[in-house]
Amino acid sequence: METIKTNSEIVKKTTYSILFIISFSHLINDLLQAVVPSIYPLLKENFNLSFSQIGIITFTYQIVASILQPFVGMYTDKKSKPYSLIIGMCFTMTGLFLVSIASSFTYLLLSVSLIGIGSSIFHPESSRVAHLASGGKKGLAQSIFQLGGNAGSAIGPLLAAFIIIPHGQSYVAWFCIIALVGIFALYKIALWYTAHLSERMANKSALKIETHHLSKNRVIASLAILLVLIFSKYFYMASITSYYTFFLIDKFHISIQQSQVYLFLFSGAVAAGTLIGGPIGDRFGRKYVIWVSILGVAPFTMMLPYVSLFWVGILSVIIGLILSSAFSAILVYATELLPGKVGLVAGLFFGFAFGMGGLGSAVLGKIADATSIEYVFKICAFLPLIGIITGFLPNIEGRKKA
Repeated sequence: METIKTNSEIVKKTTYSILFIISFSHLINDLLQAVVPSIYPLLKENFNLSFSQIGIITFTYQIVASILQPFVGMYTDKKSKPYSLIIGMCFTMTGLFLVSIASSFTYLLLSVSLIGIGSSIFHPESSRVAHLASGGKKGLAQSIFQLGGNAGSAIGPLLAAFIIIPHGQSYVAWFCIIALVGIFALYKIALWYTAHLSERMANKSALKIETHHLSKNRVIASLAILLVLIFSKYFYMASITSYYTFFLIDKFHISIQQSQVYLFLFSGAVAAGTLIGGPIGDRFGRKYVIWVSILGVAPFTMMLPYVSLFWVGILSVIIGLILSSAFSAILVYATELLPGKVGLVAGLFFGFAFGMGGLGSAVLGKIADATSIEYVFKICAFLPLIGIITGFLPNIEGRKKA
């Protein structure tokens, strides 16, 4: 039996004001990150890029975030840094400004690397804030937190379509104003976080003991299964975030702006699905949410490459709703496997998700250059079938009330 001390129970009530502010900050962070892939058609034309080079751009900023996030999470588990969230947003803002004035492919890669660094600092510590403010409703808290990020990912492409695409690359700089709003919100979070840390130190006697019956090897095996599921989800998501607009333009001959509206619909569905997944996991069990979310989306992903534009829009909304409910459940399930290691878990899983998204974008770009964009969507359609391995996860939550 594993016994680990945790301080997550000190907060008895769910602090919704903090959850909504950190969710809003997540919205801004992910909105700013979504700007770059949203303008890929523009960058492709400006710099005469191949699909492989488009994939390398995504790979660069996501692999930077992927590598750094677990280390940031491990460090902040030992020593919390409330004001590091502001530093992360400053990195993102600087990266965006440099994108707006980039004059070469190499310059673009340097710029998006700074955005990756900003993300690596933001996600582990902000996820910890959501955990501390949850009041025990961990699935709900993660859903509210993830809702902000997914809403930002949905709004980013839409804003890019109407602000950047008509006026050019230099208009990316206007999004730095949004980053400043994020810095102000994160300052408010830092004040609360600092006060909370002081309260926690003054109430060490409130620490509780959390236990689970799993051996170390079973925990490692379960984490490995969760990471494989993350691979399945984010490799497929990479096909949407990086190449969905190209797929629509190539197959249905619509404009860039029209394609961005379809990407917005998908991203909006992702945001809605994220909000649903956490509370359902709290009530009925996270393992079942993970299973239905990943495996259950397979029939729809397999139909997507073969239907008309109307049905592509409908299916992409269904896929977004179902697939998005998994991440909050996976993250909370992992924190229950490793209680007291919220920063490490958040860093590992956000980092791996970013890494798989970046690797997926690079690999799929190579495949698209060698074959076609439509072929990419045909082979990616089978990835959700990997969700069947969810059945091997242990039930660590007990029976949930129906």
